[in-house]
Amino acid sequence: MAGGQNAVMYESFYGLSERPFLTLPDPDFLFWSDNHIMAFTMLRYGVMTRAPITVITGDVGAGKTTLLRKLLRELPEDVTTGLISNMQDGRGELLHWVMMALDQPFDANEPYVSLFKRFQDFVIEAYAQKRRVLLIFDEAQNLGVRSLEELRMLSNINSEKDELLQLILVGQPELRDLIARPELRQFSQRISSDFNLGPLSKAETVKYIRKRLAIAGATEEIFPTRTCELIHDATLGVPRLVNILCDFCLLYGYSAESRVIGEELLNEFLESAKLRGIYNQFSAPRTTPKLVSEK
Repeated sequence: MAGGQNAVMYESFYGLSERPFLTLPDPDFLFWSDNHIMAFTMLRYGVMTRAPITVITGDVGAGKTTLLRKLLRELPEDVTTGLISNMQDGRGELLHWVMMALDQPFDANEPYVSLFKRFQDFVIEAYAQKRRVLLIFDEAQNLGVRSLEELRMLSNINSEKDELLQLILVGQPELRDLIARPELRQFSQRISSDFNLGPLSKAETVKYIRKRLAIAGATEEIFPTRTCELIHDATLGVPRLVNILCDFCLLYGYSAESRVIGEELLNEFLESAKLRGIYNQFSAPRTTPKLVSEK
């Protein structure tokens, strides 16, 4: 596994100022593929037009959370934002998660009607101060029908013309299957902006790898074009898997004292990965879901 002292040492070996392929969402390393541009445009469009509900989906590791972090950096000052991550049905009431995300006090034993009124008063007071409230749900595929229907009811808080409360749901493709259920028809009808974030193309993967290396201070070619193309084939262009494989390759190349990650070295690593039982994460089949709505 890449990590520890060797991971630090390979930075110096390759002339890097930092590790270029960490899997943590970092907007500073954001690569603008065509799909990422469109997904971010949809997010910004939803915020700017006060869309009631915006939905962005994509496979694990596609870069959804990184786009969210980028959006959070750019939100207007008149937006009060609550970010809810990894909420699951059966693990606390939705309104409790919402109040906590908005830094609002609440009593877990408080009757729902009373708690809802305090939430409604908070949203209306924000509107009176010419602010609006935005709730962002990351990993929203973990929400169930009950929670999504409750979110729709929360979004009923509005004025004659303006949306006081906006919702952004970001999740894996299963979220679209969930929203497509007949009992959530009214929820689906409120979606004004949606997009599915697909993987990188082969050409984009080449550019992606080179950009991250350049940001990390690389001045020489470490991954030739052919190696990058093979990495795309092994990962199907999923950014997180590209990061994992490239990080492994740098550690493997450092151990072999190879300043260039060539095709032969990559194949040697992949063969070693097969023997260690970790190769399958680079070759899992993926599907592209249908859009929930065409708006």
